Amino acid sequence: MSEPVVAPTTSQAAAPPLDPHRWRVLAVIAVTQLMIILDASIMNIALPSAAKDLGMADADRQWAVTAYTLAFGGLLLLGGRIADYVGRKRTLLIGLLGFALASALGGAAQSAGMLFGARALQGAFGALLAPAALAIITVTFTEPHERAKAFGVFGAISGGGAAIGLLAGGALTEYLSWQWCLWVNLPIAIVTFFFAVPILRESRAGGDRRLDIPGAILSSVGLVALVYAFTEAAKQKTGADGLPHAVGWTDPLVLGLLAFAAVCLVAFVVLETRVANPLLPMRVALDRNRGGAYLIFLLVGAGLFGMFLFMTFYFQGVLGYTPLKAGFAFLPFSLGIIFMAGLVARWLPQVGPRPLLLVGLTMAVVGMLLLIRTTETSPYWTTVFPALVVMSVGLSMVFIPAASTSLIGVQGHDAGVASALLNTSQQVGGSLGLALLNTFALTATANKVTDLVQGGASPKDPATIVTAQLAGFHVAYLGGAIILALGLFVTWLLIRANKADIPAQGGGAAVAA
Repeated sequence: MSEPVVAPTTSQAAAPPLDPHRWRVLAVIAVTQLMIILDASIMNIALPSAAKDLGMADADRQWAVTAYTLAFGGLLLLGGRIADYVGRKRTLLIGLLGFALASALGGAAQSAGMLFGARALQGAFGALLAPAALAIITVTFTEPHERAKAFGVFGAISGGGAAIGLLAGGALTEYLSWQWCLWVNLPIAIVTFFFAVPILRESRAGGDRRLDIPGAILSSVGLVALVYAFTEAAKQKTGADGLPHAVGWTDPLVLGLLAFAAVCLVAFVVLETRVANPLLPMRVALDRNRGGAYLIFLLVGAGLFGMFLFMTFYFQGVLGYTPLKAGFAFLPFSLGIIFMAGLVARWLPQVGPRPLLLVGLTMAVVGMLLLIRTTETSPYWTTVFPALVVMSVGLSMVFIPAASTSLIGVQGHDAGVASALLNTSQQVGGSLGLALLNTFALTATANKVTDLVQGGASPKDPATIVTAQLAGFHVAYLGGAIILALGLFVTWLLIRANKADIPAQGGGAAVAA
């Protein structure tokens, strides 16, 4: 490892006593993480109903999802530092109450603007919750095998939560209303709050706790601009041929946003190397193993979020599934992640992260490529089901080792920001991947329609439309497989941590508040 930041070993300092409530702490964190992951996907299936009720224009519908991801991804680094400096328990509790309030406002929305604002507020409070939750795992579980189990739970939720969100969104929309996709957070957040108060220990970073305000502004604005640029590039518009096309990367607004994002993020990196108390200490990100883990999470998020999007379109638009049936169709993916999590948690201390990551990413690539076999008449159990199972087994070997590797050698002072960077990688990767793959899919669909029309087909024939859509989906799956293969290359190139490094990740004890 380059520039390891290790905690004192047992020979140097006495190990902190184990928290007697640590498994109940894990239960609180698990519910919190599940709520955060669910809200990134639960509105997808509910969106058509919400758009109809609130009179959203077609071009504006995406903001019900994008407002959440923009606020969440843009504010995560700041949220991580707030958790480190203000206190992880305090930050988690504030985040739970704020998330509940934002969810109540969203469910009560009387206009599209009110819903978009509530979703952005959810994202902002999610940016407090996510790093605080993972940092609490870091400082609570200091024994290697127990920490592996804790990361197993975290990895299972991170991997399967999006699919569970689609299932929950379908059920709530079909049997209650789209509003319940937001209101369901109220009882979850409030009950979790009251369980968390007596059992969580407060912890925070020691030393200088002044916030790097310029760094917070540059990173937040830069990330928001980057995600916004990719979202705009993928936005659909009707071309002269009457067909939908992506806005594309040469659009002046997209180019301006990309340039602005680049300036902000480069300025942020330069600033962080010069200030005394940086928002993102470069020692956290530039370590070979940790940096590799962050890149893996970014690339996996890009490929995985795209798979969920296009499989949702496939289930409902091509196979004609109801929202609930579409949600159930993703269930094997979630169950595969959950089933494998316990096994991977046991294997991690025995073999180390690198072998698991290499095997897991290879399986994920194969699973994504298997989806290219889908047609308008494909049987679910022989076409989709095997792909989802192979992918879920593979990704379960990615989430847990990558999350564990990302925190190797991180001291308690940096636990929150290291956790935030992990979440930022996955969220920004997902947002960028969705936009990129959506652009590829729309272009391939338009090209396929042109080819079919030139061959004598009618552009309005349902068979023409379905064939063109499938061509676009297949290009997106191929793009997703290439992105996951890049993650495999990153693992081979950068990850050098082995099983001997796993105990060292338990960063020093956090300073009691």
